[in-house]
Amino acid sequence: MPWKETDVVNLRTEFILRVFEDKLPFGELCREYGISRKTGYKWKERFLKQGIDGLADRSRRPRASPNQVDEETVCRIVRLKMAHPSWGPRKIQHVFARSYPNAELPSESSFKRVLDKAGLVKHRKRRCQQDSGRIENRIEAERSNQVWTVDFKGWWRTGDRQRFEPLTVRDAFSRYILCAQALVNCRTETVRAEFERVFTKHGLPEVIRSDNGSPFAAYQSPLGLSRLSAWWLALGIDLDRIAPGRPDQNGSHERMHRDIALELEADSADDFRIQQAELDDWRETYNHERPHEAIGMRIPGDLYRDSDRRFDSGEIALEYPLEYLRRRVGCKGVIRFQNIHVGVSESLAGWDVGLQPSRRNRYDLWFCRLRLGEVDLETRKFYAITKGT
Repeated sequence: MPWKETDVVNLRTEFILRVFEDKLPFGELCREYGISRKTGYKWKERFLKQGIDGLADRSRRPRASPNQVDEETVCRIVRLKMAHPSWGPRKIQHVFARSYPNAELPSESSFKRVLDKAGLVKHRKRRCQQDSGRIENRIEAERSNQVWTVDFKGWWRTGDRQRFEPLTVRDAFSRYILCAQALVNCRTETVRAEFERVFTKHGLPEVIRSDNGSPFAAYQSPLGLSRLSAWWLALGIDLDRIAPGRPDQNGSHERMHRDIALELEADSADDFRIQQAELDDWRETYNHERPHEAIGMRIPGDLYRDSDRRFDSGEIALEYPLEYLRRRVGCKGVIRFQNIHVGVSESLAGWDVGLQPSRRNRYDLWFCRLRLGEVDLETRKFYAITKGT
């Protein structure tokens, strides 16, 4: 029988007393108590040297802590955080390096640990349910911020030959355009920065509907997750993707793009700045003056209300069920599990994933509310789901 933690010292004492009674062979006695002969000899030796006190558990704290942060460094880290309360550990680490060039620079994890212990990190825990995260069928929005649609309007050139390609975000229920902004490029970092601005102003939606193009989706990633859509999921936003080659599944958004093409692209402005100003004026008219047949000839601005789900730019701490094993995805999309390195996806770099035991040497891998596939420890491979949830 396994030794219960609450009675462990009593059981060890009982075991030692029976050892010295010498009625049973030592090996048989060890089997009766569910321990190996090696463990039995260890407790016998401790008893002979230290008596009953030797049967208690010893502290597992290392005798030396080479990575421990000294008190002065802790004070410096806390002072920098107090001066910049909205900055995360990574930014504080960079400021520390510039402010104290001669001091030893702790790791980023040390900065996180120090700030967390000081109560200066605001965690936003999200319970990762298993019944949501990705919507297979189109839904009809019944209220503001239930579904946002997003896409890039096809690019055109202004009079001075600059490429102009607006990112557009719209509330599906009210038809209110939340964003119509031409970006310098379509990289994830650039698009994410624009979404942070939109989220800060209007709050968070329940679902974002997009096509399967970059940066909203990644073709070779599990379930098409990109770095951008992984961030959306971590914020508690579900994903709704139209089928490949089916823009009609996001037809209302495409119709809005056609209006832009007819009213702005057909008569392009002289330069980028003027073109954006004209697009801003067009969006103002669209939102606050133009009636829409699809909403009973009402005006989007009269229907739309900002979301009650406010955006917090702080760090996100994902939470998984207690029976799951947590692993951090490395910068190259790899997790380390039982001294085995398994490639998952670079789209999840920096995020925690949950490993749910399923079968012998196999674990279901979850990110937020999505099951992405299965890790097989025997083959040391990750088998991603390509369709469905």
